[in-house]
Amino acid sequence: MAYSAYFCNPGMSVVRQKKQLFNYSLFGRLFQYIRPYRRQFYLCVVLSIFLAVITPLRPFLIQLTVDKATGKIVHLPSWLRLFISSEKLSDTAAFIISITIFQLVFLMIETTARFIFTYLTAWLGQSVVKDLRISVFNKIVHLQLRQFDRTPIGTLTTRTINDIESINDIFTDGFIPIIADLLTIVFTLATMFYVNWQLTLVALIPFPILLIATYYFKEAVNRSFIKVRNAVAALNAFAQEHISGMFVVQAFAAEKREQKKFTQINKQHRDANIEGIFAYSIFFPVVEIILSISTGLILWYIGGNKLDAGLLVSFGLYINQIFRPLRVIADKFNTLQMGLVSSERVFKIMDIDDVLPRVENGLHPETIKGKVSFQHVWFAYIDDKYVLKDINLEVKPGQTLALVGHTGSGKTSIISLINRLYPIQKGAILIDDHNIDTYDIETLRSRIGIVLQDVFLFSGSILENITLRNPRITREQAINAAKMIGVHDFIMRLPGNYDYEVMERGNTLSLGQRQLISFIRALLYNPSILILDEATSSIDSESETLVQHAMEKLMQGRTSIVIAHRLSTIRKADNIIVLDKGQIIESGSHEELLEHGGFYSQLHNMEEQTSN
Repeated sequence: MAYSAYFCNPGMSVVRQKKQLFNYSLFGRLFQYIRPYRRQFYLCVVLSIFLAVITPLRPFLIQLTVDKATGKIVHLPSWLRLFISSEKLSDTAAFIISITIFQLVFLMIETTARFIFTYLTAWLGQSVVKDLRISVFNKIVHLQLRQFDRTPIGTLTTRTINDIESINDIFTDGFIPIIADLLTIVFTLATMFYVNWQLTLVALIPFPILLIATYYFKEAVNRSFIKVRNAVAALNAFAQEHISGMFVVQAFAAEKREQKKFTQINKQHRDANIEGIFAYSIFFPVVEIILSISTGLILWYIGGNKLDAGLLVSFGLYINQIFRPLRVIADKFNTLQMGLVSSERVFKIMDIDDVLPRVENGLHPETIKGKVSFQHVWFAYIDDKYVLKDINLEVKPGQTLALVGHTGSGKTSIISLINRLYPIQKGAILIDDHNIDTYDIETLRSRIGIVLQDVFLFSGSILENITLRNPRITREQAINAAKMIGVHDFIMRLPGNYDYEVMERGNTLSLGQRQLISFIRALLYNPSILILDEATSSIDSESETLVQHAMEKLMQGRTSIVIAHRLSTIRKADNIIVLDKGQIIESGSHEELLEHGGFYSQLHNMEEQTSN
């Protein structure tokens, strides 16, 4: 199962991801996304410095107020004399009123600056996340299909949504806030030493204990956070996989077995969260105890030395200004770590080089005649495990080629190669005598129409699924295409007709109805080459009649390659190729293959017996 990989060796996962924290190139790469918003970033840095500088001033002003109120002689620094005159300094009431007004103005300035800082960091994070998510999705849609064969969809969803959202935390709760907190601590300590360095040393006696506690807290929470992230990815992969395959789960009465597996993964997620909660529940009381010890030492020293009451009040506030950011700085550091771990995962997707190479000055023909040739084509999905071996075939413009064979014989692989959904290992595929690698990929695929047996419909209206939200295709064009292949009446019978809302994967429509919509979709693009995974074997007779009529309309005047599930539907094909284990074992017309008495003839006889 896709989810099992996340828990194969969680211990090694933690070690590996902790080492990646110190890969500072991640910072540089991540901060490339800040370039469009560098002015806002610089403003955040300036505000963090400004707030760190002014934060210790409030306790200092309160100290002056208390000292003046208790009759002590107050010495104002030179910068404060610009706002409070000598006359007010001699009058206690006037001084207290002046300093209070000054504090209120100062508080408004500080509050405004802190609001702008908080808003800007959040805005910056969301802006980076928006750009990064667009880049990642753009990367995903251009990956080779084999990457989706190897990677669980739930994992890619986690990378695109959850992990990128964690990167937002680097800005809102990580890098910039950590810098601001550290600067606040530095400037507060500097102010404390300036006011009374002996008292500052006494107050900081328990400080090493706090640093040790913070370190162990950081390590414990970091381990739990990594486990939580892995558990979230596993839950997403498991839920996405099983919700998509719910029909199979219920059809085979596997609900209890799958529920047990989900319960196990969910328990690992719960345990990882509880581990982090346990660390929090120990760390915060320890911080409060250390703060109380520090406060007690301040009281003891001031009382023993008969210092001013204002000093007692201000140092109590200073200590809180140091301990308050220290309470959360370890948490923010872990947030930064997890953001970097998430960015590593996201950049792994960005670094996948298995994308379809762009062809410089690729062929852009106005029309394609439709000649298709396979010349000694070898193809494997994985390494050298070839599913197609030395395939040679040719379809002339306007002809119909049918592919016949048991499941796994290579039929779907052949049609997947024509529009370069997968790269081949050996040989060449030509369209109109030009190698498909020389075509501009968008031009090539726009000339090829594909109607698969398993039709995928997106959430949205019938019209949106027909046009695939292509603004160049009008409603009138879609209606005309539906009328051309005889599907218009069926759509008009739906509630809301062309505006009928299709649920995810088109589950509110029958298989035949979904197939008919895919025919309109193919016709609208007017392809020169039509690929059909003939799908009349599992639909009702009414839908089969409509589908057969639609197929005939679509195939008129076009090169058609059809995967045949019913041999009776390909009697008129110009050429029939019989595949077995990735090799062509027979080819010819329906009559020629029956006369040959080989594999095709055996399949035909088996079908005849089954129908009788």
